[in-house]
Amino acid sequence: MPHKMTLTGSATGPLREYDRYVAFEMREKGSPSAPKGLKKSTFISYTVFVAKKAFNKTGLTKKSIMHEKILVQGEPTLDIPIDECPGEIGIICFQITVLPNKNDKEANESKDKKEAKQEVAATKQEEKQEPVAKEAKTVHPDVKQTPVQEKKAASEKKQQPIQPKGTKDVVSFDDIIVPEAFLKTRPNPVKTEEVIEFVKRTGHLDKPLTIEKETKVLKDGYRRYIVAKTMKIDNVPVVYDYQK
Repeated sequence: MPHKMTLTGSATGPLREYDRYVAFEMREKGSPSAPKGLKKSTFISYTVFVAKKAFNKTGLTKKSIMHEKILVQGEPTLDIPIDECPGEIGIICFQITVLPNKNDKEANESKDKKEAKQEVAATKQEEKQEPVAKEAKTVHPDVKQTPVQEKKAASEKKQQPIQPKGTKDVVSFDDIIVPEAFLKTRPNPVKTEEVIEFVKRTGHLDKPLTIEKETKVLKDGYRRYIVAKTMKIDNVPVVYDYQK
């Protein structure tokens, strides 16, 4: 059975177009601990072959592929002519994904901080207006009024979704990447139905999914992934697998 491989990085060579597929070069660091007596490999070059249909779905172009960070999942091949495969290892890609850009991430974080400051400013403004409500309460002791902060806290508590024990983070369902090995399996339908019934009763999954933090690749919990897809859950609870 071919060995599954995962690469991350940007293309190191120009995109080449063929009849039904495209190809480009990538490279990654070699093994950090080579056997004694052998030289350590600094980098290994790969030639990646992708079906045009799958490549076009990513929105990548000849120019952007040199700058965007991408995730490639595939398996090695020895069937490509050497003149089409200048890399040390040829990879037949069955899934290619564009990873979030660092600058976009920083822009989102800056936007979140700005929104947080605006929320703090709004809260302070509400606190300044609160003495008026207290004074009104003194004039009309029979009328009970709920403070603005209590109303806000009650609203946030009501809107906050309940997550299963052990949850470390909540991510968008659409961001999770499922390896080919999982897609070829079929979880036990009886146990899957039990999880679906649990979600119907509680409104959340029974356990979080396990994913890689940087790539969002699913490592464990394919059954709960299927349930989340069936129940159309937009955001799912996760824990992170830091093993490389």
